[in-house]
Amino acid sequence: MQKLTIIARNFCLKGEIKEIKPFGGGLINSTYQIITDSNKYLFQKINHAIFTNIAELTTNIERITKHIRAKFENAGVKDISRKTLTIIYTKDQKGFYKDEKGNSWRVFDFIENSKTYDKIVTPEQAVATGVAFAEFQKTLSDLDNPPLYEVLEDFHNTAMHIDTFLETLEKDAVGRRVGVEEEVSFLLKRKEEMRKIVEQGEKGELPLRTVHQDAKLNNILFDKNTNEILCVIDLDTTMPGYVCYDFGDAIRTGACTANEDEKDLTKVDFDFDIFKNFAEGYVTRAKKILTKNELESLAFGAKLLAYEQAVRFLNDYLQGDTYYKTEYSEHNLVRTRTQIKLLMKMEEKYNQMQTYIEGLLKSSSFLNWYYARTSENTL
Repeated sequence: MQKLTIIARNFCLKGEIKEIKPFGGGLINSTYQIITDSNKYLFQKINHAIFTNIAELTTNIERITKHIRAKFENAGVKDISRKTLTIIYTKDQKGFYKDEKGNSWRVFDFIENSKTYDKIVTPEQAVATGVAFAEFQKTLSDLDNPPLYEVLEDFHNTAMHIDTFLETLEKDAVGRRVGVEEEVSFLLKRKEEMRKIVEQGEKGELPLRTVHQDAKLNNILFDKNTNEILCVIDLDTTMPGYVCYDFGDAIRTGACTANEDEKDLTKVDFDFDIFKNFAEGYVTRAKKILTKNELESLAFGAKLLAYEQAVRFLNDYLQGDTYYKTEYSEHNLVRTRTQIKLLMKMEEKYNQMQTYIEGLLKSSSFLNWYYARTSENTL
């Protein structure tokens, strides 16, 4: 408490610090809540092993929150402090503070009377997740150049992850390939198909946009009393990417019927109803800014992200568990098998997924908008 208080006093806080306590269950940064005699704040030690350039990370978040705030101000929205994160600067007007040990810290205003959910369990939550990330992408679609910094290089570059996986298979440095040939075969059969999004991007067929890249329900704040969507949080991974990354990751995590490390694969299934509700919320709000190719990539994004995560989990297992935190020797292998099972279930319903999205695009409200468009490269 005393050490944390000394660090916290470097920020422009209102009131005297009364308490600093651990907050939330994030796996990347260490998060605390500061309570003063007049306010509350979110206080974080940034994981510089993952985010190696804190200045660029901070600049990204400054630009994102400034842009969102300006949009709400222009629209006459009230209580904007609940609609986006508010950075609390240090006393020398910096967005983060570096302590004597080289650790970087930051502070945000704490948004009162807000809550998060860990898992989609109702149709309303699925729709809200789709709406929230569609609106997030729309709001940032006209963010001025230059693009945000790529603070995690090749974060969702599936082609690169495949190439790394192939190298790991060839080396088999810790001798774990024996016993996982079924999983390896499954993933290698799909490796060319799963390069598609990166290849389309490189050809200019898909535009790079500002996307969240960690699109999960628990990264949305809701009002405790009204359940209204307040804002999207955890902006660290927001950077240039393809819209199907957000769509796909939200489906991968939200429409899976089991935990990411479920050992009993009979519990792993793909909840098509959650997919439909999320897709309705997302497509209805985002379709006006998306190109034809982007709209066609959405359902594929769900398969892509499940595949990519399976590759990354198995790659880490074969390398000796050097990246993801594990609780037992086969933890990453269990995770791999869960993602593979989920992908199999998605593949069974893939045509239905595509057909459902096409149906959303053919709604009367969409057609009225469509015929009013003049741009040649958008629907």
